[in-house]
Amino acid sequence: MTKYRTRLLFALITLIIIVLLGLGLLLGQLFKNYYINSFNERLKIEMILLTSNIEQNGGLASLDTEEISRMSGGLLNARITIVDLEGDIHYDTGELSSTKINRHREIIEGIVDETPRDRSDLEVGGGFDLHYYWNPLIRDGEKEGYVFLTTKIDELQKAYRQIWWILTISLGMALMLIILLGTRITNRYTKPIESATNVAIELAKGNYRTRTYEDHIDETGMLSSSINILARNLQELMKLKESQQDRLTTLIENMGSGLILIDSRGFINLINKPYKEIFNVEASEYLYKLYYEVIDHEEITHMVEEIFMTEQKVRKQVVLPLEIERRHFEVYGVPIIGTNNVWKGILLVFHDITELKKLEQMRKDFVANVSHELKTPITSIKGFSETLLDGAMHDKATLEAFLEIILKESDRLQVLIQELLDLSKIEQHGFRLTNGIVDLVKETNEVIEILKGKAAQKDIMLNLSQYTEEAVIEGDPDRLKQVLINLVSNAITYTPNGGSVEISLTDQGNFVSVVVQDSGIGIEKSEIPRIFERFYRVDKARSRNSGGTGLGLAIVKHIIEAHKGHIEVDSRIGEGTTFTIKLFKKLPQ
Repeated sequence: MTKYRTRLLFALITLIIIVLLGLGLLLGQLFKNYYINSFNERLKIEMILLTSNIEQNGGLASLDTEEISRMSGGLLNARITIVDLEGDIHYDTGELSSTKINRHREIIEGIVDETPRDRSDLEVGGGFDLHYYWNPLIRDGEKEGYVFLTTKIDELQKAYRQIWWILTISLGMALMLIILLGTRITNRYTKPIESATNVAIELAKGNYRTRTYEDHIDETGMLSSSINILARNLQELMKLKESQQDRLTTLIENMGSGLILIDSRGFINLINKPYKEIFNVEASEYLYKLYYEVIDHEEITHMVEEIFMTEQKVRKQVVLPLEIERRHFEVYGVPIIGTNNVWKGILLVFHDITELKKLEQMRKDFVANVSHELKTPITSIKGFSETLLDGAMHDKATLEAFLEIILKESDRLQVLIQELLDLSKIEQHGFRLTNGIVDLVKETNEVIEILKGKAAQKDIMLNLSQYTEEAVIEGDPDRLKQVLINLVSNAITYTPNGGSVEISLTDQGNFVSVVVQDSGIGIEKSEIPRIFERFYRVDKARSRNSGGTGLGLAIVKHIIEAHKGHIEVDSRIGEGTTFTIKLFKKLPQ
């Protein structure tokens, strides 16, 4: 803006200087012409007097030289030269300044030879600076010669110099005054423009709080006022936009359902926080990448392709395996069509309905599973009791065998009911742990003592590989022992005779890792997400014969989650299964 002000002031001053120079030249020329005309008028009058005197005194033949000299020196202050029609000098009052007679004669002969009509001439060549004025001599009505008056133009030059000095001083003072006024005027009109420009620059940077000063009721004042109104409007619009953006961001990030936005080219532009938490992914893994490169689930990619092809809404319920469990989702996909039917992309919303499905399935399976699990021991107890009542009780050997079976089935029935009660209690929202200090090394040794008899029956090697001297954490000792008993008992159950079950404890800084590894039959990869479901068994016939209820791992999972821990499963068919539990040393608040 300073450059603009300088350019404007420079242009204004240049224009003023040009105008003043033109005005000075014009005035100088006018003064010069006026002075010359006045000078010529005086010479004309003097010439008339001189010519009349010569003509009255007899003309060229009877010149009164004394009178002519007197008039030349006293009255006219000029050099008088009288010549005939041939240009020959009859009388000359003498040299004027440094003008030689020869040059004087040449000038006069040149004037006479050309038969001039004008009566004045200016001789400045050779540095003489003389003015010639002439008039013909008339005798008896005929021309007999010429009278020349020659004067120096020193006075004309002095007057001309004085005129230029006066013009220069006057125009210089006017220029200074105009520059001063021009600077003030320029500042007055450029400062509001400069302020408005700075405000516009700040607005372009996004600073909508900036304002310019309003001080004039003119065009610049209107400009400043308009800029301020624009700034206020932009500030209000930005506040409204930020408010709407905050509301939209809050809604998207806290809507409770996973969301993916895919553009028209198939690149993912947005994923919200619930989606990242549900699928355990990072934004950098998804954003600005093609959907089929990062989404591993074929049901979802096929759904996206269907929307791209049909441009219609699609709503599906899918079951997706996520780590160690299977989750149920209701996926709602909709095409985004802009104005003029411009294709913008696809929006996918993932509603997690796993809990609803679990409740629905629980309602369906509870009666069937419980009745099925209860049917076998109850049927056995009833059948053997009826047999005993029918007379078998009198056979001591049969009586003992049947009573052992009844006792075994009663124990199984009691375990099933107890585990159902434990699971129900754990799943209640008001369930709380009885926290204390837990020495996992001590608890693990106690579990080994409890189950070493069961392991010995199958010739299974059961031992503890302790990689740390202490493994003390904060938790519920009874519940954690229940977890270890379930995991080790399952490992023994599903490990063939002569196998091994190994328990290891590792200190990993803020948490302790508990690993239960067996050399058993293994679990299919497709079945791993379901092993923590109620009543689910990998080998249903074998687990039932071994007294399993299908509730142990469900209880384990709930207890670990209550401790804010994490459980992982790694298994290979025929090689064995490894359960890894990570428990914090100090429970997170």
